[in-house]
Amino acid sequence: MSEHRATIEWSRDGQEFVYETYSRKHALRFEQGITVPANAAPGNIPKTVPPAPGVDPEQAFIASLSSCHMLWFLHLAQVRKFVVDRYVDEAVGELDKTWISKVTLHPLVTFSGSAPTEEEHRALHHKAHEKCYIANSVKSEVVIEPRIG
Repeated sequence: MSEHRATIEWSRDGQEFVYETYSRKHALRFEQGITVPANAAPGNIPKTVPPAPGVDPEQAFIASLSSCHMLWFLHLAQVRKFVVDRYVDEAVGELDKTWISKVTLHPLVTFSGSAPTEEEHRALHHKAHEKCYIANSVKSEVVIEPRIG
């Protein structure tokens, strides 16, 4: 078993702590000194709060599913001796009242040399989905709609 850590940090910075004005911006800190600016989803922030850039939790969730899937796909493609030049996924999550009920991955993969057949490509994505720790940890439906570039 392995352990993974993240530190989430927010501070009031001396501002008044009222709903209409407190900042939702915060930091996601990871190992190796990586810090990602974070914020609430724009639709959840009152217009009276000054704007601030940042990844919202829903985006982070969708990105983690997409990233995990991609890393497994790259590994499996390499094992099968397919050379991947580029992988782009425009992932979309659907928020259904109180939870993200569905995430659709749209990976577009470009290969060099001998590319897999469409059936082999789908099989690689299916296996990557089975291997993805994040996908195995959530109740959201995860749909993969792969394309070869």
